[in-house]
Amino acid sequence: MKKFVVVSALLALTGVAAAQVRITEWMYSGNSGEYIEITNIGGSDVSMAGWSFDDDSRTPDTIDLSGLGSLKAGESAIITEITAHEFRTNWSLGPWVKIVALNIANLSRNDEINIFDGSDSLVDRLSYGDQTFSGTIRTQNKSGSTPLANLGANDIFGWTIASNGDAYGSYASDDADIGNPGEYAPLPAPGALVMGAMAMCFAARRKRG
Repeated sequence: MKKFVVVSALLALTGVAAAQVRITEWMYSGNSGEYIEITNIGGSDVSMAGWSFDDDSRTPDTIDLSGLGSLKAGESAIITEITAHEFRTNWSLGPWVKIVALNIANLSRNDEINIFDGSDSLVDRLSYGDQTFSGTIRTQNKSGSTPLANLGANDIFGWTIASNGDAYGSYASDDADIGNPGEYAPLPAPGALVMGAMAMCFAARRKRG
């Protein structure tokens, strides 16, 4: 019972208590492969069975995301137009980063990213483009990221272009693109909450002893 309370408290500290999948980074074009990053910003696993992606045609089931299996709390996944091997090589990513490869619903300078759940309900949408939204980013050959509080708001004015060593941990790919695909830095990595809870329980036991 005490362990459950500790875990619940840790989840509350993240500001999210329920499972949610959000668009957390994207790159239009890109020398190392165009990509979209989605992240489970909630506190429990999300099954991606039946989930899908589409661009501004807003049609569910265009690109099937079921192959991602499930996303743990804090876990990110990638949708890209190139092969998974190429993408991992270009960005020096480990095999644990989940990737939906060979995406044919490619992005353009002014476009949308739409994520649908297993019942074809819209989960998140990001409409972007410096032509449509004057003064905003289009992120060609660089990525765009936004703070946790802005996720899910479809507010392109809250997004910024990545720079080397920024708050999101951005770095240069093999082809000199700038981004941080595969991990949303403002969130603990998968398993960090559980490990933290175990450490707190262990410390409490030592104190009682």
